[in-house]
Amino acid sequence: MDDPVLTARELVRDRFPAARAVFLAGSVLTGRRTPTSDLDIVVVMDGPPAPCRENLVYRGWPVELFVQTEAVWHGFADEETAKRNSPLLAMCADGMLLVDADGLGAALQDEARRRLAAGPAPFSDPERDYQRYILTDLLDDLRGCTDPAERTYLVAYTLQRASELVLLLGGHWLGAGKWLSRRLADAAPEVHHALSEAAAEAIAGDTKRFAEVVTGVLDLAGGPLWDGYAVR
Repeated sequence: MDDPVLTARELVRDRFPAARAVFLAGSVLTGRRTPTSDLDIVVVMDGPPAPCRENLVYRGWPVELFVQTEAVWHGFADEETAKRNSPLLAMCADGMLLVDADGLGAALQDEARRRLAAGPAPFSDPERDYQRYILTDLLDDLRGCTDPAERTYLVAYTLQRASELVLLLGGHWLGAGKWLSRRLADAAPEVHHALSEAAAEAIAGDTKRFAEVVTGVLDLAGGPLWDGYAVR
């Protein structure tokens, strides 16, 4: 396949000649690039075909297009920020600015970097208690689980929730899939290593160390919580 940057530039010239700003993002720009990496491209326009999202293959490259107006860009950024996980801000902050017709691209990149650096909204006490309750309940289910298939699903979900709790307690952005692993590895490498190793053991059948590591995460948040938990 052709160079990803050149390919992205050609795609934009072919499909979006009126683009005001274009960002190329994703693993293709990093040492984490793999044979299945795609081109994540954010396009900002004044009107149609924005807003839309499209997946396609262009010159052998799988491409994900996020085509937005300036107003839609801000709406998505606000919505994602409220969820403490903003792929859009990350793509524009860390991505390569390919097109900047009138200064909007630089302005959006600066805004994305400022908002990411500021961090997500603080983690409230009710939110923390809810996360403690969920993890406590999952651990109880895991300790009593005898079905290998159910155990696999329980470990996977418990790993996700424990990882998210560590990030939330530290005021870090969340992530999904591989990005959850990467965010935790950056924020708390020792916890990331312990959780991922113990999770593999638990899926294989030995859940003891995994339960201990997750209990350690719970202790960071104030300990297990089940008896007496209430939402009013």
